[in-house]
Amino acid sequence: MRITQRAITQTSLQGLNRNLAAVGKLQEQLTSGRTINKPSDSPTGTNRAMQTRQDSGAVAQQARNISDGKGWLDATDTALQSALNQTRVVRNLTVQASNTGAISDTAAQGIKAQVEGLRASLVGLANTVVQGRPIFGGVTSGSTAYTAEGAFVGRAGAEVTRRVSDSEAIRIDITGPEAFGEDPATNLFATIDKIIAAVGSRDSTGLSEGLGALDKVMNGMATALADIGTRAARMDTAGEVNAGLKLTMASQLADIENVDLPKTLMELRMQETGYQAALQATAQVIQPTLLDFLR
Repeated sequence: MRITQRAITQTSLQGLNRNLAAVGKLQEQLTSGRTINKPSDSPTGTNRAMQTRQDSGAVAQQARNISDGKGWLDATDTALQSALNQTRVVRNLTVQASNTGAISDTAAQGIKAQVEGLRASLVGLANTVVQGRPIFGGVTSGSTAYTAEGAFVGRAGAEVTRRVSDSEAIRIDITGPEAFGEDPATNLFATIDKIIAAVGSRDSTGLSEGLGALDKVMNGMATALADIGTRAARMDTAGEVNAGLKLTMASQLADIENVDLPKTLMELRMQETGYQAALQATAQVIQPTLLDFLR
């Protein structure tokens, strides 16, 4: 095989271009701070980075779900706790009214007015709205869960959930019937209506029955509060796990994409030294003459 000056020149230039390309790649990595600036830099690394980013996106969405879920649960807990406290006041007033022989008609009418006011307040709490939706209304599209008469107009049996991990979704709502009683005839508002009527008529038997029914409703409200607290604790745990996952994903992505600065600087210095040496060697080897161009 005949080696010509032209072949030597082409081979030398190809080698120099490869060295220069390596120098340029390292300089690009140092400038961007990333080892992967285009898919061809590392197809395997690009695939891993894409998968990690996808996983990170899912974790970020789950973090938003957790934050939203906490807001719902906190609002539900606050509303239900307030409702239970006001119901206790109704019970205390009912106990006072039960002593029909010791209170006057005027006092009884005053108690009745207080209970009526508390009932209206309880209906308002039952219609507490978060993000435009009543928290005790299930998945209803309406703006209220209860009418002024105390009738449930939401959608019972349908749960509102938030996905907090790939394997877990937590329910964030509780429907009105679950919190205030399932039976329309014996729920919180129907029971208070009966108490109001019994107070007005000085009906001691009706007041005694009302107290018993009210205690049952309050037990149900306390159970609902405990359920909300349990779910809130699960949400807090999910938030801690999610925060750890976010850090892990960020670390994995950094390991894949970020430049190892000391190592890259060392490689750049070596490549630059090799390139300069190649330039000097090529200048010595390639000494074209007029005859070389005529061949």
